[in-house]
Amino acid sequence: MSLIPTLPETIARARADLRMGLPVALGDHLAAAVETLSPARLADLRALGPAVLALTGRRAETLKARAYDGDLARVAVPAAADLAWLRALADPVGDLMTPMKGPLTTLRDGDAGPHRAALALAKSAQLLPAMLMVAAPAPPGLTRLPAGPVLAQLAAEAAMAPVAAARLPLLSAERSRLHIFRPDDGGEEHYAIEIGDPPRDAPVLARLHSACFTGDVLGSLKCDCGPQLNAALAAMGQAGAGVLLYLNQEGRGIGLANKMRAYDLQNQGFDTVEANHRLGFEDDERDFRIGAALLRRLGFGAVHLMTNNPRKVAMMQAHGIAVPERVPLVVPRNRHNTGYLDVKAEKSGHLL
Repeated sequence: MSLIPTLPETIARARADLRMGLPVALGDHLAAAVETLSPARLADLRALGPAVLALTGRRAETLKARAYDGDLARVAVPAAADLAWLRALADPVGDLMTPMKGPLTTLRDGDAGPHRAALALAKSAQLLPAMLMVAAPAPPGLTRLPAGPVLAQLAAEAAMAPVAAARLPLLSAERSRLHIFRPDDGGEEHYAIEIGDPPRDAPVLARLHSACFTGDVLGSLKCDCGPQLNAALAAMGQAGAGVLLYLNQEGRGIGLANKMRAYDLQNQGFDTVEANHRLGFEDDERDFRIGAALLRRLGFGAVHLMTNNPRKVAMMQAHGIAVPERVPLVVPRNRHNTGYLDVKAEKSGHLL
């Protein structure tokens, strides 16, 4: 029946529930995001059975907790543990002030599938990847999801539907057009800016630009995002044609709140990659398949890609977009972003 929510629609509901502090049911487990969990709901969850804290392998490594499941650790929650204890394990902001958080007992037997799905769901909701899990039947009213299919769905490529488009004169090119695309999984909308009349039968100058509120809007000096955005649009305007894809994947896909947490960790002395790992994320959580899908949807099959990131080139080519040329996009450094750019080159393989 078409009135029954599909799996992607139910996952979208679950994301919203977690962000509001409501648990969801994943298989035979209840799962709640530590970041948004209230003391009352924590008490009610713990009354249903033993609690387990699911953490990513990256966060477990920081906490010196054994990750018997490889990519995640299931930490047994002590009887006396309260919400402050859980949040201290979830959020690294206080790690240097209170480095001793153990000893932590982690589980090695049983099915970790629901815990893995819960962490993937937390990441997709741009929450800290730390989930309180209790094996118990779901009370009426909670969103229910099958753990295995959730993982597969979150890893799948979302279909993009055009929503609206209109002419939009820009400083860099008065003949421009802005397209809005909406994914079918309830995720963020993404944008494509066409400069001039880019040809569909020849490689076009193109850039995949991930949203950066701090750099693109506020003019932050901590990154090179704003200058790269302006330089790319200027180059396309000068060439008379191009397409810029503006992908809403802030902070390399972890969201603005987590990006600010990473900045706080950087102020404590950690570099960009180390900060992401301490938060429980990978170096880069972005999905560049979105860019390839938008290019295909717009009718482009080949691009001169403006990027310093070889991974973008490889991803475009792997998903059907030919890249006969990588166009470097190097902008001037400043004293605030030199270390950041060095780490991008040394640890992330950017060609700077």
